[in-house]
Amino acid sequence: MILRLLALSLVISSIAVAQNSTELHNFDYDRNAPLDIKEAGLERRGGVEVHDISYASPKGGRVPAYLVVPSGKGPFAAVIWGHWYWENSEFRNRKEFLAEAVTLANAGVVSLLTDGPIARPGHLEDKAPLSDQQSTDLIQQIMDMRRGVDLLLARKDVDPRRLAYVGHSYDASVGGFLSGIDKRFKEFVLMAGSLSDELNLKTKEAEAYRQKVGPEKFDAFYSKWAWLDPGKFVSHAAPATVFLQYASQETFLTPERARAYAALVSEPKSFKEYDAPHALNAEARRDRIAFLTEQLNLKPLDPKLIAAIPDLPQPPEPKQQ
Repeated sequence: MILRLLALSLVISSIAVAQNSTELHNFDYDRNAPLDIKEAGLERRGGVEVHDISYASPKGGRVPAYLVVPSGKGPFAAVIWGHWYWENSEFRNRKEFLAEAVTLANAGVVSLLTDGPIARPGHLEDKAPLSDQQSTDLIQQIMDMRRGVDLLLARKDVDPRRLAYVGHSYDASVGGFLSGIDKRFKEFVLMAGSLSDELNLKTKEAEAYRQKVGPEKFDAFYSKWAWLDPGKFVSHAAPATVFLQYASQETFLTPERARAYAALVSEPKSFKEYDAPHALNAEARRDRIAFLTEQLNLKPLDPKLIAAIPDLPQPPEPKQQ
């Protein structure tokens, strides 16, 4: 056992050296700061408790979240869930995966589902082209998810060896960062997310936008924030296992682009494409739960429970301004 732990430590150390230490330090925060957890309500769904909580963000303000807790004493596996940012979706918040998390509680999973910065009270979005707020909100979300790990691992009923992250779309990109930054995660499910700015900048869509806002302004912005690219981190996800889920019915995030992202991800990994829109579908959900069940050593769920989880509605594309 000691030799295995030593080997794992050497692997993680080599990964850290391979990455730019300055880039990693951009996501540092005080792990000893008080979490300041506050509970606003409690709902019981059968034997599962859904706590409406918030905790202090390392970047200021509070992180609203649901904490889903199974019955029993554990030790339980744990999952942090990150929602999509689809503009006109009613699930552009911590509700996206709530039904899935409640179902997985029956298999012995504690879940934390947070509201990203855009879903929090008082958030004002700067819609100016190339606003720095896009980057500062992203950094806050990454750090808030890391603080969520602190919250979960502070619980005596959570097994620190069985911690996973599931992120969709924007929060799949966040998961790409986390995979290279925070080695407490053992597994990742990244759903229909962009995983490389470097690849994106080579697309015709990016060049068209560059011409629209002005090449000089565009190039200066991306030079300033070049370090904030998930591709620089997801290539160092090992030893965590990554499951990539992508949809075939996409306009920008095409199957070809998805496979290019997947090529950047370190091993061990798996990739699957679904005949679905950006919201994905029931097949993806079944595969996701099967992956978590195997990787986290969960009690298998009744397929009827899984089938009862509602699909995420796919709204139409938001109108372009």
